[in-house]
Amino acid sequence: MSLSLDGIVVVSCEQAVAAPMATRQLADLGARVIKIERPGSGDFARGYDETVRGMSSHFVWLNRSKESVALDLKDPDDHATVLRLLERADVFVQNFAPGAADRLGLGAAALRERFGRLITCSISGYGSSGPYRDAKAYDLLIQSEAGLVSITGTPEAPAKSGIPAADIGAGMYAFSGILAALYERERTGEGTDLEVSLFDSLVEWMGYPLYYAGYGGTPPQRTGTSHAAIAPYGTFTAGDGTDVVLSIQNEREWVTFCEVVLRRPEIATDPRFDTGHRRVEHRPELHAQIDAVFGTLDGTELTGRLADARIAHARQRELPDVLDHPQLTARDRWTEVDSPAGPVRAVLPPITFTGRSARMGPVPAIGEHTDAVLAWLDERS
Repeated sequence: MSLSLDGIVVVSCEQAVAAPMATRQLADLGARVIKIERPGSGDFARGYDETVRGMSSHFVWLNRSKESVALDLKDPDDHATVLRLLERADVFVQNFAPGAADRLGLGAAALRERFGRLITCSISGYGSSGPYRDAKAYDLLIQSEAGLVSITGTPEAPAKSGIPAADIGAGMYAFSGILAALYERERTGEGTDLEVSLFDSLVEWMGYPLYYAGYGGTPPQRTGTSHAAIAPYGTFTAGDGTDVVLSIQNEREWVTFCEVVLRRPEIATDPRFDTGHRRVEHRPELHAQIDAVFGTLDGTELTGRLADARIAHARQRELPDVLDHPQLTARDRWTEVDSPAGPVRAVLPPITFTGRSARMGPVPAIGEHTDAVLAWLDERS
């Protein structure tokens, strides 16, 4: 069966994570994504590491189902080819350095004037205006400026998130914005310009901590896997070393937790712990009470009690465990895609449509599709 975006053509001058994240989601839904890469070197994310059969883990993750066309945008002939592609495109995505698109004649205003139905999407670090407009904007820098690093980690040391949160956030906002623009074009017949910045995306994700700090007077404290406003919440260790994460969300659950899991109902009404605020205030004493019980149980006993009490909990898994997670296995979420180095594992996209499978095409080599795409252009001239 056809996919939702079959027939949509996306041209992308992209690199690193944010823009490739957006366009890969479009490709998963059936769009034809033509990725413009530098001749020879290509998207610099190709060189981040060599862990996936000699290829970059970032690149394999973000670039399946795309066609790679090697063009030098400063070469007049290659530049003309890009414009020919845009004439046939529905969407143009770019994450050039600030001002570079305009210098190359690929800025939103110039393209919209020339191609009225084209949707343009610009992804940048801090947006097209303001004092940080020209600042370099790698993911860690954005996490730091947006305050994510300040609330992540332990009381002793801040930490960045283990995934490129700013890049992913911007890529997903670009994806959803493009879908909205395509829907709008169906009604108006006109394209539009989108702008998404990593900084704006991550500040949006920082909503709860910003409200907490702005209205509460103090920022949420770094608490490892614990929560600044909820207790008990986070990772606890059973007597055999099994790490279990749990979360108590309301007073009913707290009472049940004390009765069924701890088997010490009197703790629920202890004046130090009888409200959510007091449990947070007396977190060290609370954890000492919980650890005293958990230390007498092995992982199976502990998770069994939590299940009996219907307390939200999880195993704190290492990445090799996630690769073989029983939920992924049971739902057949792993598949394979081809690549220049042979088949590699890929997890299916989160968006699923009943009766239709996502497009899971190969990861391209640099310039692999240049001749084919140019031939397609000539056929349509």
